[in-house]
Amino acid sequence: MMRMKIIFVLYFTILLPLALAKLKVGFYKTSCPRAESIVKAAVQKRFNTDKSITAALLRMHFHDCFVRGCDASILIDSTNKSRSEKESGPNLTVRGYELIDEAKKALEKVCPSKVSCADIITLATRDSVVLAGGPSYDVPTGRRDGRVSNINEVNLPGPSLSVSQAFQSFKDKGLTMDDMVTLLGGHTVGVAHCSFFSDRLTNFQGTGKPDPSMDAGLVTKLKGICGNGSNPTAFLDQGTSFRFDNEYYRQIRAKKGVMKIDQELADDRLSSGIVSRFASNANSFRTRFAQAMVKMGNIQVLVGNAGEIRKNCR
Repeated sequence: MMRMKIIFVLYFTILLPLALAKLKVGFYKTSCPRAESIVKAAVQKRFNTDKSITAALLRMHFHDCFVRGCDASILIDSTNKSRSEKESGPNLTVRGYELIDEAKKALEKVCPSKVSCADIITLATRDSVVLAGGPSYDVPTGRRDGRVSNINEVNLPGPSLSVSQAFQSFKDKGLTMDDMVTLLGGHTVGVAHCSFFSDRLTNFQGTGKPDPSMDAGLVTKLKGICGNGSNPTAFLDQGTSFRFDNEYYRQIRAKKGVMKIDQELADDRLSSGIVSRFASNANSFRTRFAQAMVKMGNIQVLVGNAGEIRKNCR
């Protein structure tokens, strides 16, 4: 009996820190008081010369959290023995890695081995959204970095999926339909390569004609952008392309969704009501976006003694 009690006490002592560990606002208040301001300064510096960084960081954060959770596995470089998430098709156009490196370098000088790369991604994304005119919100921190990045584990919802198909990926991560429609509102500052939607311009589903759900004027405009053969990009929000607002929802209600999934959000009965709500109420979108980003940032996080704090995010 005594031996069983000792084993139980040891078991409880070992697991208790892991069980109690969780994300919290101000996690670095004692261990690295300047952590959030250092990340913010790095983002501000980049935003001053490149306002498209907001869209880039939103995409990076999303792609990271949907594979192994929000553990910065997307940042790990490939080696001679293994190919990382970076080399997967959906991640070949992810960018902004050097900004994360810059923030990490600055943090290591002040607080060595204290701030995780996963938290840097989350904080930098929030700061870039604010700079683009989006909502400011508290980010719970305390994530730790994963040690694994595998190209074969990347399975992200694509732009040609239906609403119900795309939602399955979000549902698998514990997110609701409202969360999905809200998070896709990040497309208000996004772009897409022509290869992701060119079929909608000329030969939709083999008809030899444009997608009838796309505004004719937008079809003409996008044909002009995509006609040079070098796979350029087009803004997903044709109105206020660098401004984080609810214009994206207004656009897709007017049949000006660039990618198929964008337009389907406005047309599908599962999501159209949410789109209408956000199109008519900017404050509702801002509030829900902040909530949905915090929720997404909690997907399968590593805390306590799990994972590690990388000194080099790559």
